[in-house]
Amino acid sequence: MADAPVRFYAGSDDGQSSNSEAPERRAREDDRLQFEELRAKHPFISYDDFKVERAGESLKVTFHFTLEPHIQFKPEVVFEAVDWARVEELDAGLLNNLFFHLGLIETLSYWKAACSPEILIRAGSISEEQREWWQDLLLHGMGEYFYVNKIDYTQPGLVKIRSESRSDNQPHRYEAARPIDRSLVLTSGGKDTALSLQLLRAAGKDFGCLLLNPTRAAVELAQLAGPQELLIVRRTIDPTLLELNRAGYLNGHTPFSAYLAFLGVIRAILGGYDRVIVSNERSSDEGNVEFLGSEVNHQYSKSFRFERKFQAYVARYISPSIYYFSLLRPLYDIQISRLLAEYPACLPVFKSCNRNQQENSWCGRCPKCVSVYTMLYPFAGRDRMIDIFGKDLFESAETIPLIKELAGLTEHKPFECVGTVRETFAALHLSLRRAHSDQGSLPPALQFCRENVLPLNPEIVEQALSLMRAWGEEHALPPAYETLVKAQLKRIDLS
Repeated sequence: MADAPVRFYAGSDDGQSSNSEAPERRAREDDRLQFEELRAKHPFISYDDFKVERAGESLKVTFHFTLEPHIQFKPEVVFEAVDWARVEELDAGLLNNLFFHLGLIETLSYWKAACSPEILIRAGSISEEQREWWQDLLLHGMGEYFYVNKIDYTQPGLVKIRSESRSDNQPHRYEAARPIDRSLVLTSGGKDTALSLQLLRAAGKDFGCLLLNPTRAAVELAQLAGPQELLIVRRTIDPTLLELNRAGYLNGHTPFSAYLAFLGVIRAILGGYDRVIVSNERSSDEGNVEFLGSEVNHQYSKSFRFERKFQAYVARYISPSIYYFSLLRPLYDIQISRLLAEYPACLPVFKSCNRNQQENSWCGRCPKCVSVYTMLYPFAGRDRMIDIFGKDLFESAETIPLIKELAGLTEHKPFECVGTVRETFAALHLSLRRAHSDQGSLPPALQFCRENVLPLNPEIVEQALSLMRAWGEEHALPPAYETLVKAQLKRIDLS
């Protein structure tokens, strides 16, 4: 139960592997177990329990899930270098509430294996309003999973979330005695993080960095910004899930940024912060494809809709003292690229390629690489882009079909965190202009775009300029941070 005393177990560090979550392989259509067969075989998944224990200076949480009738999952999360004096001062019921919620969001990673008709919560209790919130997150955040696996999410009774012991009482919440004025920045190795960190550093803000299964790029970006603290969390998935994937169970994208949001709030409370800053941009509101009458958005948990719903949920059920927001929400991806070009020290450091994440390099052959290259090329120029990527991607014919996907000319926009279709057109136009200026001729991919892509949008010049100067009014930035970002936009030439 959420009200029970927090469970601590004495123990030492057991050398648990710190490897990042491995990319999950979606089984081929012809060897995947039938959807209805899986649901009949596994009628529900239960979130049974969680255990919190001390491992040296770290705090380890082990979650327990059961995919009925007998498959057990016990994933772990390790919070390194915890301030134990502060942790021991926190209310036991509050700590239970924090880790209970981390288990709730973790549940989706294991539920997806069989798309069980029911999610049964036994580790704690949730109210009817909470149940509706989680049901909404599941339907919106798992849209890509439904699309890829051709699951009719509109069917009655697809999945029901049920708490075995329901309570409408307010849970234990964290309320700070006074404002702290410290921000915890969720830090990855990508360009959005790079820009947020540099903006905060230039403004003299007090912040720490939170890194989950950190890559080399993430660590180097954090060190470049000089935070007061570098906080690391290690998350491992249960290998049984990967075995099920190989056996043909269902697989697919989960709302990972929602996981990061909960993790950030929890680590902020454990570490004495009162703001959690992420780097989700305006572009993340655009979906990828329509499916069964609704938009599927790979970046749903980066969207402004999720941000607002999460803020309200945290204030009511976790802490009114923690404020979660995206620093870059008013900006498009192409504007972020332009601003980042003003920080040349970051350009050889950041890495956004998901394929070569562990190698700390760019593969140069995926939609993410091509999107980043196209957005940054007009502002960094060919020579610098070759220094970053190792080659000119516009010289490769392999880039052309990826550009077509990014420009919305195929069945769906790539299921990656990329810019909007309109931004892609704008970036291509600006890249053509830059290539003419730098080289006097066009590489093959840009020549193709001039002849076959850009004519589809004859108003591209006007759109490119308007995008570069745009400001999204739908955001949750505190006034001081809004002023900070607006000042950066005004300082540089965006024409």
